[in-house]
Amino acid sequence: MHMGVIGHEGLSDVTEMLVRGELWRIVTGCPSHDLVGVTPLRPGPETWFAQSVVDHGGGLEILGTTAHALREEARAVHHLSSGMVLVPTLLGMVEELVAVWDGQPGTEVAEAVAEAERLGLYVHRVWPEGSARQ
Repeated sequence: MHMGVIGHEGLSDVTEMLVRGELWRIVTGCPSHDLVGVTPLRPGPETWFAQSVVDHGGGLEILGTTAHALREEARAVHHLSSGMVLVPTLLGMVEELVAVWDGQPGTEVAEAVAEAERLGLYVHRVWPEGSARQ
């Protein structure tokens, strides 16, 4: 199963701890041999998700260029050419989406959730009680 991730950056330290726990719970709910995490690997939840996938033994695919050390773990790096937009590309590659989202409209994450639902993808909404953006 290809599972994508998108999430807010700039989360508090407490939120990081809470979100990392939820990401681990979601990732470990899938057999590692069947799991491929797809991520833009931006700082915060997208990187935490990728680390969880790798630690669980799943595969990793990255959208875009990054110098992050997890790139070495990726089985594929998909470069976004000029004119390619992240959200539609990500959603076109996955069966499920993990969205670390505070529920507020008008953000890239909100748009991704709305489009994923329109496409009929299952969306894991992650925003544990006590979470906050900085």
